[in-house]
Amino acid sequence: MTPPPIDMNPLGVNPLATPGASPTLSGEMVERINDLVSRANELSREASSLAGEVGSQATGPGRLDIFQSYVGVLIVAFLVTLMATPIMRRMAVKQGVIDRPSDPRKVHRMPIAYLGGVAVFLGLLGGILYSYVATRVDWLIDFHPTTKLGEDGAHQPVVPISILLGLTIIMIVGLIDDVAAISPRVKIGGQLIAAAALAVDEVGVRLAAGLFIPTAKALGIPISQVMGESGTMYETLMLNIPLPMELMGVDHISINLIYWTGTALIAIAVLGLCNASNLIDGLDGLLTGTTAISAAGLLVVALGLAVLDDGPRDTQRLVLCLALLGACLGFLPHNFNPASIFLGDAGSLLLGFCTCVIILTLGDTGKTHLVAAGLIIFALPIIDTSLAIVRRKMEGKSISAADDQHLHHMLKRALSVKKAVLVLYAIAASFAVLGAAVTILRARLVFVFALVLAAYIGVIAIKVARRRVIEEQAAAIDRKLGSAGAAPRPTAPETPAAAGRPAPNSGAV
Repeated sequence: MTPPPIDMNPLGVNPLATPGASPTLSGEMVERINDLVSRANELSREASSLAGEVGSQATGPGRLDIFQSYVGVLIVAFLVTLMATPIMRRMAVKQGVIDRPSDPRKVHRMPIAYLGGVAVFLGLLGGILYSYVATRVDWLIDFHPTTKLGEDGAHQPVVPISILLGLTIIMIVGLIDDVAAISPRVKIGGQLIAAAALAVDEVGVRLAAGLFIPTAKALGIPISQVMGESGTMYETLMLNIPLPMELMGVDHISINLIYWTGTALIAIAVLGLCNASNLIDGLDGLLTGTTAISAAGLLVVALGLAVLDDGPRDTQRLVLCLALLGACLGFLPHNFNPASIFLGDAGSLLLGFCTCVIILTLGDTGKTHLVAAGLIIFALPIIDTSLAIVRRKMEGKSISAADDQHLHHMLKRALSVKKAVLVLYAIAASFAVLGAAVTILRARLVFVFALVLAAYIGVIAIKVARRRVIEEQAAAIDRKLGSAGAAPRPTAPETPAAAGRPAPNSGAV
């Protein structure tokens, strides 16, 4: 707020009054008054400047300002993926890495190239490397203030090497499966290795603190203080196991419950979200488009945290969101129906893993409700996977058994492929808006709306998927009643037309 203007002549004295006027001032007094007025004007200008700086710091950059600062990451990821996809398609065709339509559940009727996931990986890598270069070239990105600085004063790589390692591992595991078809156990093992890479840098470990520390405080359980990888002190729960005898001056073993619980949560999240992405990748452009929508929703949440200066993960989230969004947008024109290239497992696992990393980092400072918001944003693949598990359990099948009752299969039978994908885009956008609204509206209200929407989708999907089973059960009951001599259930009266006779007023003669 600008301070009010200073009254330069509060006594109404005219320092330039002519001699003989009343009141009369000496030359020395006039000089002193002029000097005071000049100093007052200078102080007024300094106060106005200081007030402007204070107001700017209090307000800080808005979401749009921060987005514009980092938008180069999105552009680079988009262009790299857009140009790399045709190259990977030609390479896949040349090497015979193609998807042949041998399964009746598949939509396409001609061989389609794989290796699209490699192109997406290159786009992600391009956007992240752009942020690395920007740590040395100041004008590329106006970094968030919490970005860690090195000893030389330069910004350190904003995305940890552990995340890059996890992205690389998950892509390679999927690529090997696309080329040589590995067993599910090997794929799960690769996903767990990628999850372990995240745990090294404590990506997502603090999520456990947001879940258990408040409960421990309420129960009076003692809380310990430990130093994290970033040099910040964190609250944690320590389990001290006494040893039967002292060994080298140590009489107990201390286990950091928060760290190991957080590591387990990372593993569960990686397995769940990677395979959820893999399962929903059943129509041209479906996973690519829904992931782009989810990335946009997560970007809104990440920008809100950056405005609040949430911590060192701010810049990491922004770069990953923008790189993921740019890579998906660059791949979508090639992947939308009719697709010329598929993501393959390399792409579907990669998109799920990158989304998982972003969601886990939302809880780094104890904001567990934002992790729930991230899961709402990514709700469509989660709902589809949950329904598949419930459906197969109800039918007595293995969880890994394939079927054609996924959400996209149902919509494809009722609509065309493009219309089914667009409907699922709309559903994904609805969840993205709800998840992003957590940063604006009351979280509980948003959670209620999301729960109702997810419940409606789940019940309708289960009902449609089990329609055949319900009809078979009804027919079995009719047969049982008929064999027992009971009267059959009443049916609708037969119309003349249905009985082969002309209906009244039909014009038949």
